[in-house]
Amino acid sequence: MNQITFKNLRNYKYQLMKNYDYQTSIRVSSPLQIGIPEVKIFVELSSDGILKIESGYAWDGPSGPTFDTKTFMRGSLIHDALYQLMREEKLDRKIYRKSADAILKEVCLEDGMNFFRANYVYQFVRWFGESSAKPKDETKEWEVAP
Repeated sequence: MNQITFKNLRNYKYQLMKNYDYQTSIRVSSPLQIGIPEVKIFVELSSDGILKIESGYAWDGPSGPTFDTKTFMRGSLIHDALYQLMREEKLDRKIYRKSADAILKEVCLEDGMNFFRANYVYQFVRWFGESSAKPKDETKEWEVAP
């Protein structure tokens, strides 16, 4: 029987429409990628710290008790991509999670978020974000049809 395997994107609210690059402070020994090299690479972190996020990448936006505002969107995109690298065990969460959280705060401030809210966002991801950086079996979310 011919079947397809797919994942319902109900957990994602946003999709990147243009490629986006961001220079991080994170250095790795070799490039890290999310995607299928022969098909499409959605996220790449180069050894010199450039995070490349390709158009089509989907993310859930800001998480937790907050509102999705323009001052939060770029930070949430970068943060979600870095956390996905950790979830997929390509980036060591024990070493780089704090850096990813600091980047979130830094980008939110750059984009005009007030200091109080940016600090609140940072503290919440420090306190409650670890489970989102831990590996999970995403095949449990896959479905087949027919």
